[in-house]
Amino acid sequence: MNALAEAIGSFAQTQWVSRKNRADFERWQAAALRRFLDRDLPRAPFYGRAPTRLTDLPVTDKALLMGRFGDFNIHGLTATEAWAALARDGRAGSLTVGASTGTSGNRGLFVISEAENYRWLGAILAKAVPDLLWRGIRVAVILPQNTGLYDSARKSRLIKLAFFDLTLGPEHWREALEAFEPTVIIAPPKMLRHFATEGFRLTPKRIFSAAETLDPVDRPVIEDFFRLPLDQIYMATEGLLAVTCRQGGLHLAEDSVFFEFEPAGEGLVTPLVTSFHRQTQIMARYRMNDLLRLSGQPCRCGSPLRCVDEIVGRMDDVFRLASANGPIFVTPDVLRNAVLKADRRIDDFRLIQTAPDAVELKLPATLADDAAAAAHETVRRLLEARKADATVALVRAPLPLETSRKLRRVECRLERAP
Repeated sequence: MNALAEAIGSFAQTQWVSRKNRADFERWQAAALRRFLDRDLPRAPFYGRAPTRLTDLPVTDKALLMGRFGDFNIHGLTATEAWAALARDGRAGSLTVGASTGTSGNRGLFVISEAENYRWLGAILAKAVPDLLWRGIRVAVILPQNTGLYDSARKSRLIKLAFFDLTLGPEHWREALEAFEPTVIIAPPKMLRHFATEGFRLTPKRIFSAAETLDPVDRPVIEDFFRLPLDQIYMATEGLLAVTCRQGGLHLAEDSVFFEFEPAGEGLVTPLVTSFHRQTQIMARYRMNDLLRLSGQPCRCGSPLRCVDEIVGRMDDVFRLASANGPIFVTPDVLRNAVLKADRRIDDFRLIQTAPDAVELKLPATLADDAAAAAHETVRRLLEARKADATVALVRAPLPLETSRKLRRVECRLERAP
């Protein structure tokens, strides 16, 4: 099958699966997962043979994957070889090599075949822009680094794709972005908000938040400016994980990924993902670092794919505080909501755990003093109510646009617990 046929086949299958009812979908998914376990997974040296059940496999994570990278891909490509390929042109023979942006220098590698690249393109188009595709679309991708994933889109006659390097800063490419006149924009929420506050001349038909946690405080600013609903693409080194439908539901990509969920407290879960359509680099029972709040209701669109109410943040950014009764854990959404609900005038902040007993709340100097005092007191009372032994320092300082790292309004800077 040639590359274009792979994309068309993936597009068609993605749409076909979305029309199934949940029971039929689960039967289809179980068959696809079994085929992957029997046929594809054993080809990776780390596994070597098919398991009786998925749960017989060990749970994996980024440290294990990076430490034994060559054992997880069927070509035996080592991490050293993959980094070297990435430094050149992102190609290792017929394979495409890419890497996550890495929030704290801890980057993850991925390697895919050309066929997988085109399958990814077909799936994302079917989920994100099926109604726009046949008119021809201009897609602006604004991310910290380009990856070979987008090369397949550039070869399509229906898609014009332009990549804008986030790390250079918008001053370097604003004119080119506006001249491109994108019909679809994919960018981190902080950048979409920057377009709004700086009045960029852009009139897309669809906008997608990607690569960072979408905080509720940013959504109205972005939607009011573009006069469009803000959709999300949830994608990582592990693959395409969720996309917003036209009814606003953020659907898990269960048509290519099998999800298991581990409880993380406060009604949140962290996912284990098994990508049953990947054949080059095997991802099975891979523990992600994200905190999700699952929806309890099916989406109005009728898709059998489950929805996520919110991608709350990262496990790394759960505050780990000391108390007389032992460690206390507070999730990013609880901390973020405490700040934002303290005063309606607060629309940006940073809340950072700097030590086991110290938290810093940073608010812009332009914010009214009483609003800052209210937020400071609210955070202090939240931690006090949970009996945490921690001081909360209030800092008034500018909060400039950062393009060299991901925006994390709630951030734990302690060494990660084992």
